Amino acid sequence: MLQRLVRNLTFQVLVAVSLGVLVGVVAPDVGKALKPLGDTFINLVKMVITPIIFLTIVHGIASMADLRRLGRVGGKALLYFEVVSTLALVIGMVIVNLTKPGAGLDVSTLATGDISRYTAAAGDRSIADVLLHIVPSNVIAAFAGGDLLPVVFFSVLFGVALTSVGEPGRSVVELLEKLQVVFFRVVSLVMVVAPVGAFGAMAYTVGAFGLQTLLPLGRLMLDVYATMAVFIFVVLATICRVYGFRLWRFLRFIREEILLALGTSSSESALPRMLEKLERYGCDRSIVGLVIPTGYSFNLDGTSIYLSMAALFIAQVYGVDLPIGQQLSLLGVLMLTSKGAAGVTGSGFIVLASTLAATDIVPVEGVALLLGVDRFMSEARTVTNLIGNGVATLVIARSEGAFDDAKRALAEAG
Repeated sequence: MLQRLVRNLTFQVLVAVSLGVLVGVVAPDVGKALKPLGDTFINLVKMVITPIIFLTIVHGIASMADLRRLGRVGGKALLYFEVVSTLALVIGMVIVNLTKPGAGLDVSTLATGDISRYTAAAGDRSIADVLLHIVPSNVIAAFAGGDLLPVVFFSVLFGVALTSVGEPGRSVVELLEKLQVVFFRVVSLVMVVAPVGAFGAMAYTVGAFGLQTLLPLGRLMLDVYATMAVFIFVVLATICRVYGFRLWRFLRFIREEILLALGTSSSESALPRMLEKLERYGCDRSIVGLVIPTGYSFNLDGTSIYLSMAALFIAQVYGVDLPIGQQLSLLGVLMLTSKGAAGVTGSGFIVLASTLAATDIVPVEGVALLLGVDRFMSEARTVTNLIGNGVATLVIARSEGAFDDAKRALAEAG
C-alpha cells in the first residue's frame, strides 16, 4: 500500500509542492536558486506542446472525415467558449464591484515592481494586432516560439486540407497517428521529473516574492480565489449537471493534472495528459483533439476572471469611478484581448496592460501593484483554465453524442 502511494504522481506532486513552500519560507535564497528546476520542467513540456497540438488537432479532424460535422463541432465549441468566458468576466466584475478590494488602499504604501517589459510588449498590441496574430506569417516560427493561436489555426487548416484530399491523405494520417504515440511516450518520460519541477517552481515563487507580499493585497487575493471557487463549484458544476456529469467525480479523475498545474503555475504542463485523460473518461478522440487545444487559446475562464477583477481593482485603488457604461466597454475589450493570452510569457500583464492602454480609462501604471501577488494568483487562474477546458470538452462530446458512459464508469472506478 505504502509503495503504491509513493509511486502515485498525485502524492509525489503534493509532497513536492509542500516542500517547495517550506523551503521558500525557511530559506528564501535557496528557494530563489531553485528556479532552474521549475524552468527546466516547463521547457521540457513546451518542447512537445506545439507538435502534440498539431498532431492532435489534425488527427481529430481527419477522424471526423465529415467536414460538415467539423464545422458543427467547431461552431459549438467557439460558441460555448465565448458564452462561458464572457460569463466569467461578468462574474469577476460583479464580485469586485460588491467587495471593492481596492477601495481605501494607499498607493504609496504598496510595493510596486518594474513593468517596463510588459508595457513595452503591450504598447504594440492593438485589438487588430491580436486578431491578425492568429494567421501566422511564418508557420515554422510559430511552432518554434510555441505560439498557440497561429499553431491552432494552421493545424485546423492542415487537417481540413488533409481530409479533403481523400485517399492520398490516408498514409499521412497513419504516419501522424504513429508520431502522436511517440510524442505521448515522450510526455510520459517528462512526467517522471514533474515533482522536481513542481518543487523548484513553488520554492522559487515563495522564496522570491515571500508570503509577506500577500498581506497588503490579501483582500484582492481572497476575492479572486473565492470568485474562481464560485465559478468552478457553482457555474461549471451546474453546466456539468445539466449534461449528466458530476463535477466532483471529474475533478477526482484529473486530480494529478490539477496538482501539476497548481505546482508549476502552467496549464500547459498538464495539457498532454489532459488529452489522454479525457479520452479515457469517455470523450471521442476527434472531439478531444479539436476542443482542448482550441480551448487553450479561446477558453481561458480563470484568466478572464482575473483580468476583469484586476482592472477594476486598479481603478478602485486610484479612485477612478467607472460608471456601468465604461465598465461594459472595458468588458468588451477584455473579451477580445483575453483571447491572445495563451502561450505568451507574462501574458496576464501584457493583456491587462494592453487593455488598459487601449481603453485609456484606468491608469496602466497600476499594473505594477499586482506584480508581487500575481504569481500566487496565477495558480488559481491556471487551475480554473484547466478545469474549464475539461468541462467544455465533456459538454461538446455529450452534445455530439460522442461520449461513452461505460468508459466514464470505468475511469471513475479507478
